[in-house]
Amino acid sequence: MNLSTKQKQHLKGLAHPLKPVVMLGNNGLTEGVLAEIEQALEHHELIKVKIATEDRETKNLVIDAIVRETRAAKVQVIGKTLVLYRPTQEHKITLPR
Repeated sequence: MNLSTKQKQHLKGLAHPLKPVVMLGNNGLTEGVLAEIEQALEHHELIKVKIATEDRETKNLVIDAIVRETRAAKVQVIGKTLVLYRPTQEHKITLPR
């Protein structure tokens, strides 16, 4: 899924007040964590995921894996927080053109 710059800016604004709904711990990216991210995306469309790792390389690999497995769009990464967007059937969030 490709988002335009305008759409990403809109989603960033909507994501700003949100708290992370999924937090990755020391066990890393497990099936349970992926299932939790899937469920959160189905319910909210726009979520934050907190990735607790100090290593930048590992963090980037985890982010790439999450985006690939969930087929969601990476809106932005700030520090250890990843913002994901994936529309549902009901389209709760209306994106600008």
